[in-house]
Amino acid sequence: MIFSNLICKSKTKAQGKRERRKEARPGELLDAALDLFVEKGFAATRAEEVAKRAGVSKGTLFLYFSSKEELFKAVVRENISVRFTEWSKEMDEFQGSAADLLRFCMTSWWERLGATKASGISKLMMSESGNFPELAVFYQQEVIEPGNRLIARVLQRGVDSGEFAPMDMQYGVYVILAPMMFLAMWKHSLGACCDANAQLVPEDYLAVQVETILKGMCMRLPSISPTPPIT
Repeated sequence: MIFSNLICKSKTKAQGKRERRKEARPGELLDAALDLFVEKGFAATRAEEVAKRAGVSKGTLFLYFSSKEELFKAVVRENISVRFTEWSKEMDEFQGSAADLLRFCMTSWWERLGATKASGISKLMMSESGNFPELAVFYQQEVIEPGNRLIARVLQRGVDSGEFAPMDMQYGVYVILAPMMFLAMWKHSLGACCDANAQLVPEDYLAVQVETILKGMCMRLPSISPTPPIT
């Protein structure tokens, strides 16, 4: 009887482990896929490698994701797209100036996304999107457009309050994106192999960039034209 109870308990524990393992599989697959996509790129990553790193069979991977493209989309949604609702809410509730909001946005971008492995997706898309137009369209709709809208909201807030000078909003957004994209590219290329003397401190880099940008955008008194010489 005791032996029988031990067998039953052992089976119950084993079943519980299998059930937890099954529930965890989508998350494990997404983590493994993110690692490989960032390490090797989209084209060079094979479904078999993702499954192996996640500790499951290739067939199990395709139970959850119908193709490598769908797996990639799920990785983007899980690691990047999910941030936009959170950031939008924080913008709505932010009480400081537009300049402070811009500082907050660039800093929080680095802390929550830029400093993570997920920022390598930006490098992947810049290098491979031409070969995968469907993924490029997806990334444009899922990441670039929502991100640009958030940045435009920050800039428009400053313009409406009189804190920032009027600007072409489309190109104003690119001014903010440029240092962020440079930092993401650097992290996943030269930053991973440079010696200590060539390294940069991301937080310090962003602080200098945002202050330089603000000096260019903030309203200033119009310059006084020189008085023409009397002839």
